[in-house]
This record gives sequence, structure tokens and C-alpha cells, in this order.
Amino acid sequence: MYPEQLVAPMRTDLTSAGFTEFKTADEVDSNLKNQKGTTLLVINSVCGCAAGAARPGVKWALQHSGKRPDNLTTVFAGVDKDAVAKAREYTLPYPPSSPAIALFKDGELVHFVERHHIEGRNAQMIGQHLVEVFDEFC
Repeated sequence: MYPEQLVAPMRTDLTSAGFTEFKTADEVDSNLKNQKGTTLLVINSVCGCAAGAARPGVKWALQHSGKRPDNLTTVFAGVDKDAVAKAREYTLPYPPSSPAIALFKDGELVHFVERHHIEGRNAQMIGQHLVEVFDEFC
């Protein structure tokens, strides 16, 4: 587990952009179970690809897309263990991955960006991909 003072700025990076953070399994379940509309879930992380590509890419997409998910949510891997474990149940059959980006429509997982799709790409590449995903599903 990472110390809170280390992850606080990384949490704020998304929550200040309008994301609701889930810290417990119950919060994840009550918000993702039987969800109507579209929900973006970012599995946040302390790694460099989260800081350099995932978080800025998600924010870029939200600023540049004509369509947006109805709900913006996040959990933090390596910190909020139970919340992340519950979130990963919703992203099956994909293996655990962080950072990762999931889009749900009416409670069904419709798109998932795994860590290996984030690594080696810059924020704008991630953002442009998400704009296409939002256009298709939102």
C-alpha cells in the first residue's frame, strides 16, 4: 500500500476533473451495478504511464470530445484494495491491469483499455482513442 501523502496529488488529478472516487467495494457495487447510461472507470495508479499518458489522456478526451460518458469514476490500485478488487470483477474477462480505462453502457462493459495499450503511447494518442470510443458508445 502506498502512503496517502504520495497518492493524494494523483487522486486529485482526476477528482478535480469531475471524477467520483470509490474507496470501498460497496461504493463500486452501488454505483456500477445496474448503472444506466455510460460510465467511465479509470483504474488509477502511481506508475509513470498513469501520470504521463492515462490520466492526461482521459482528461484530453473529455475536453476534446463532442460526446462524454454520463458518469466519471475512478479507483486507485495499490491503495484502495477492496474497491479495486470489486471494480476488476466488473472488467472481467480482462486480467487485472493498472492503469486501465473501462467504459460501461447500461452496466455492460463495452470497451477496455489495458495497461499494455497505455504503455509507450502519449496522452494525446490515448485521448484520441477515447474520443473515438466516446463517439461510438456515448
